[in-house]
Amino acid sequence: MDDNIHILIKECQANKKSAQGEIYKLFSAQLFSVCLRYSNNYEDAQDTFQEGFITVFNKINQYRFEGSFEGWMRRIMVNTCIEKHRNKTHLYVVNEELIHEPDEESDNEEYSYEDHSYEEILSFVQQLPDRYRQVFNLYVIEECSHQEIAEMLDISVGTSKSNLSRAREKLKELIKKNNNIRILSK
Repeated sequence: MDDNIHILIKECQANKKSAQGEIYKLFSAQLFSVCLRYSNNYEDAQDTFQEGFITVFNKINQYRFEGSFEGWMRRIMVNTCIEKHRNKTHLYVVNEELIHEPDEESDNEEYSYEDHSYEEILSFVQQLPDRYRQVFNLYVIEECSHQEIAEMLDISVGTSKSNLSRAREKLKELIKKNNNIRILSK
């Protein structure tokens, strides 16, 4: 770990506001992008981001200087995003039916996003239904296993796999639709 970061963390643990400001400046862009991926819109992401940073500073004494500090903060942000969704969704009917298990050939298939900016891809992900977006982000971005996702979201492993499959299909539809709109507008 960078010595400067180590010192800043120690100062944050001693409640130094200037150190908190430095940590905020250093990591806010990466952590806000996490919140954007899990949120429906920019305003929701801002709220979650602020709540997440409050939690980071409230729990900074729990950081033991083992592993990545950024990873530790990222986990807090992801958990804040999931908890925020859980609190606003009192009843969520989940279809346990598993769509097809992707075979190895289709699972390794890659989609070309080269024609789309980061903002466009983020917009597509934000258009996913909440549960699909959560599973997609946890599996693809955070690299969690379906077992870990099931435990985090209190769903079955089969539901996690199904929601991931549905999220991928929905993203393909959104990208295809966007490509068709581009072609028509030329």
